[in-house]
Amino acid sequence: MRGIWSKRWLRLSAFLFSISLHFISAYSDDSSTPKNGTKAEDHPPSGGSKGPTIAIICLLLVGVAGLSFFLYRIWLKKKREEQYARLLKLFEEDDELELELGLRD
Repeated sequence: MRGIWSKRWLRLSAFLFSISLHFISAYSDDSSTPKNGTKAEDHPPSGGSKGPTIAIICLLLVGVAGLSFFLYRIWLKKKREEQYARLLKLFEEDDELELELGLRD
């Protein structure tokens, strides 16, 4: 059983590492080397760093995940209460039925 978890953990780690490499390569600014062999043009500053934008996106993702988990827990609690109410209704004594059948005076 432990071997299965270690393999899953290794796969998950490799997947997360590859995703982080994609983010790093996408946000790296390598404008000093031209891609098509011509002289690199001077671009005006883009107006700020991308760090705060990435941090805000990550916080939003964490917030959405937390809200989803919270709503899922509420849904589970509600479902559990409905099942418990159905169980109680199934096992409660029905006095009217007993009277109709003549089992009780």
